[in-house]
Amino acid sequence: MKQVLVVDDSIVIRKVARRILEGLSFEIMEAENGQDALKACARRMPDAILLDWNMPVMDGMQFLRELRRRPDGGGPKVIFCTTENDVAHIARAVNAGADEYIMKPFDREIIALKFQEIGLC
Repeated sequence: MKQVLVVDDSIVIRKVARRILEGLSFEIMEAENGQDALKACARRMPDAILLDWNMPVMDGMQFLRELRRRPDGGGPKVIFCTTENDVAHIARAVNAGADEYIMKPFDREIIALKFQEIGLC
């Protein structure tokens, strides 16, 4: 079973994402900020990461840069999931190593489509 790390400071977003992704047959790990997400990746590198942009402690961009510097950090597919929707933000995310980008609020259809596009569904 493929594993997804859901990284968001909102417990509500994590719960909604968990429910959707479990329905798509993924195993889920959760982290509430980038620092906790790096610790989770050190324990077990996931197949994909659903990543919020704005979080306390360590934001999504800092996390993504740190992840991609790791020897094994190029493996996971990273989907930014955020309210930031301008072209500059999207370009920064892709340049930092994001594979896809979705807007909040999201639903099952959007998540399923993006995971298909990155080859995990």
